Amino acid sequence: AALLTLTRKRGAATYAQTLQNMPETQVTTLENGLRVASEESNHPTCTVGVWIEAGSRYEDTKTNGAAFFVEHMALKGTKKRPGSAFEKEVESLGAHLNGYTSREQTAFYIKALSKDMPKAVELLSDLVQNCALEDSQIEKERVVILQELKEMDSSLADVTFDYLHATAYQGTSLAHTVEGTTDNIKRMTRGDLVSYVDTHFKAPRMVLAAAGGISHKELVDAAKQHFTGAPFTPKGDSVPTLKRCRFTGSEIRARDDGLPLAHIALAVEGPGWADPDNVVLNVANAIIGRYDRTFGGGKNQSSKLATLAVEHNLCHSFEPFNTCYSDTGLFGFHFVSDPLSVDDMMFCAQGEWMRLCTSTTESEVTRAKNYLRHAMVAQLDGTTRVCENIASHLLHYGRRIPLEEWDARISAVDAKMVRDVCSKYIYDKCPAIAAVGPIEQLLDYNRLRSAMYWVRL
Repeated sequence: AALLTLTRKRGAATYAQTLQNMPETQVTTLENGLRVASEESNHPTCTVGVWIEAGSRYEDTKTNGAAFFVEHMALKGTKKRPGSAFEKEVESLGAHLNGYTSREQTAFYIKALSKDMPKAVELLSDLVQNCALEDSQIEKERVVILQELKEMDSSLADVTFDYLHATAYQGTSLAHTVEGTTDNIKRMTRGDLVSYVDTHFKAPRMVLAAAGGISHKELVDAAKQHFTGAPFTPKGDSVPTLKRCRFTGSEIRARDDGLPLAHIALAVEGPGWADPDNVVLNVANAIIGRYDRTFGGGKNQSSKLATLAVEHNLCHSFEPFNTCYSDTGLFGFHFVSDPLSVDDMMFCAQGEWMRLCTSTTESEVTRAKNYLRHAMVAQLDGTTRVCENIASHLLHYGRRIPLEEWDARISAVDAKMVRDVCSKYIYDKCPAIAAVGPIEQLLDYNRLRSAMYWVRL
C-alpha cells in the first residue's frame, strides 16, 4: 500500500532550456586537413563515424556506381584485417558498423560503448585507408549489388525520384543514380575502385565526428594516431571542383497500366544547402503537411491538402520534399494515387502551391514553425543522429550551426516571407516531372506548366 502512495518525481526541461543547455560542438582541424568534431554528453554509448565529401555526383557516366561499390567493399575486410576478421573484431566489441552512400556523401560509422571509442577510430581509419578490394570479394559483391538493383526497381517511389533527378538535371552528374547502372556494375574492375578511393578518400574532404560519452581530446589524439597514413595528403591538396548542375524544366513518363497505383513527383529548382531561403521553404512544406491513409484525423487535419485528399479520396499518400545539394536543390511533392484520381490530385497540389505564393496566413505559419521546432529537437534522440548532424553541418556549412540559431531563423519567418520566397521559387516556374505507373490521366506538360501561375482579373 505504501508503494502505491509513492509518486515519481519527474523533471522536464522547457524548450528554451533545451536550446540553452546543448553541449558545445568542439572542432579541431589536423595538419593534413582532417576535421575532427565531437559533442560530449552523458550517454554510456557513442557513435563515431567518417563522413566523406564523395558520392555519385563525383562520378561520370562510365564510373557511375563506383562509390556505392566501394561502400560495399569497405565492409568486406582490409589489408590488416582480411576477410571476415574486420567484421568479427567489430562484433567482439558488441558494436554496430554501418555505412551509406548518397549523391554528395559517403559515410561509415560505428556505434559502441564509450570506452571503446579509440578502438572504433582505429577500425574506421583502417577501413578508409586500407580497404582490401580483393578480386574474389569484388566478384562476390558484384552479384550482391546486382541483386540489390533488381530489388530497388520494385520500389516505385525510389524509381520515381531517380527519374526526377534524371530529367531535372539531364546531362549532368546529378542525373546519375547513387547505385549506378547494371552495365556499369557488371564491368566495374578493381582498378576503377582503387582509382575512385585514391581520388576522393583524402583528409581535407573528410570529417571524423563523434557524439556520446567521449572526450574531444581523446578523439583528437586517436585521430592523430590513426589518420596519418599514406593515403592522406597534406592540407591544400587539390579537391575536384563540382560542375554546376543546370536544372531543366522537363518530364519523364514511364507508363505501365499493369501497375495498381501511379507515383508522381513534381519539383522546381530549390536552393543549395547554405541558402537561408531553405528555412522558409521548410516552413512552407510544413504548411502543406503530409498524408497517408493510415493516419487518423480524417477531415479534421490541419493540412488543407490532406483534408481535400480525405474528402475526395484523391490519393493514398503525399509528401512534400526539399532535397538540397551544394549549389542547387529540388523543392516539390510526391504522391501516390489511383489511376482515375491523378488529375484531381495534381490540380489540388498545384493549387496549394499557388495558395502558398498568394494567400499564406499567419496562423498557418505559426503551426508550421512549431512543427519544425519539434523536428529540430527530435534530432537530439540518440548519438547516431547527433553524430550525423555534426558531420553533415561541417560538410554543408563549414560549421555546426547551434539549435539556438536555427530557432532564431525559424522564429523570424512570417507569412509575408513565405509568400515572397515561394513566389521566388515556385510561381511561373517550369517544373520537372517524373511519373511511373498507370498515368494516362496525367495532363500534358504544357497544361501542368500553365497551372504554375494564376491568371488574375
